Amino acid sequence: MKILFLTWKSFGNDDMISAFQSLGHTVVTKEYTDKDEPDNEDAVNQFALELKSADVDCVFSFNFFPLVALGCKNLGMPYLCWIYDSPYVRLYNYSVAYPTNHVFVFDSSIATEFQQGGINTVHYLPMAANTDRLSAMTDFSLYEKSEYRNDKPVAFIGSLYTEKHTFYQRISGLNDYTKGYLEGLMAAQKQIYGYNFIQSTLKEHPELIQDMQRSLPMNPSGDGVESIEYLFAQYVINRQITAIERKELLEVVSGRFGLDLYTPDKEFGMDGCVNHGPIDYYDFAPYVFKRSPINLNISLRSIFAGIPLRGFDIMGAGGFLLTNYQSDFLNFFVPGEDFDYFESRDDLLDKIDYYLKHDEERQQIAINGFNKISQNHTYKHRAEEMLSYL
Repeated sequence: MKILFLTWKSFGNDDMISAFQSLGHTVVTKEYTDKDEPDNEDAVNQFALELKSADVDCVFSFNFFPLVALGCKNLGMPYLCWIYDSPYVRLYNYSVAYPTNHVFVFDSSIATEFQQGGINTVHYLPMAANTDRLSAMTDFSLYEKSEYRNDKPVAFIGSLYTEKHTFYQRISGLNDYTKGYLEGLMAAQKQIYGYNFIQSTLKEHPELIQDMQRSLPMNPSGDGVESIEYLFAQYVINRQITAIERKELLEVVSGRFGLDLYTPDKEFGMDGCVNHGPIDYYDFAPYVFKRSPINLNISLRSIFAGIPLRGFDIMGAGGFLLTNYQSDFLNFFVPGEDFDYFESRDDLLDKIDYYLKHDEERQQIAINGFNKISQNHTYKHRAEEMLSYL
């Protein structure tokens, strides 16, 4: 089979190409810039011409692009896409229902939402890791000399959501009722893992959205089914909860145990923390995962059940993973055997303390997690599953 792979600055491009090729398929790459909308007839026609000239059997991309979906539908060409972003508003574009699509999402709750709505083109597919590549990364010499070198007992790689897209901070002039309600809502959600009630609550209280709209206008696109509650819940409120939660948890972990932090916000600092700034995720992050006794995952709150890519990469590199509770983990992995999770701030601190005092148990858990990833959750496994739909 010949696959047209649309590339952009996404994670996993090389790993996915390698997976397709290892299964005996030919991969042709094309750089794709998501600058045109499907209502641009000239852009759709141009893409169709390029697709015809490529003489391929299907198209693949990370994330979903409505223009590509329309071009593929017009030619009767299968379009495979794997979404790893959350939230991802284009998933709610009408074009997602085209019969030529096979859209894969890493959060089982999102797949269930679409399936219950009668959309059979959206499927659940968890993320993956390239264990062959990660296992081959054994030369620590460049890493040891780099600014990324870590020696604290706990590490976290990820955004603090203080660098960009800080939509909540753009909201000003809220009345006292709205401000108090939102602060209480965020404080309550921050205490709960496994269920997110932000969007449903906003739907029940349109007056909150009306007040927020005055200083931060947000409107559905008109070519999809996303609601105004979805936009404010996922892009504003849940992002702000994540920013608050990550800062609070990392501060308490850093103060008690010490923390190596890798984040775009280079100015962020706290006691016991070494802020290394943003890290090269492909070439250097795996060494952090391998070196750190404990690697944290604190999920973005708009990921309801899914396992973030960070979780697979930590275990796939042979690192020990301690994550907040996400129900999809339990579909594939055993807590305390392959990884572990925390349910509160105190639980997080207790488990860090426990695992730092039980080296052999922690190391065995990391080995078990790696083995399960390599046996069942590589990019090759995912490529086989995606192509089975054709």
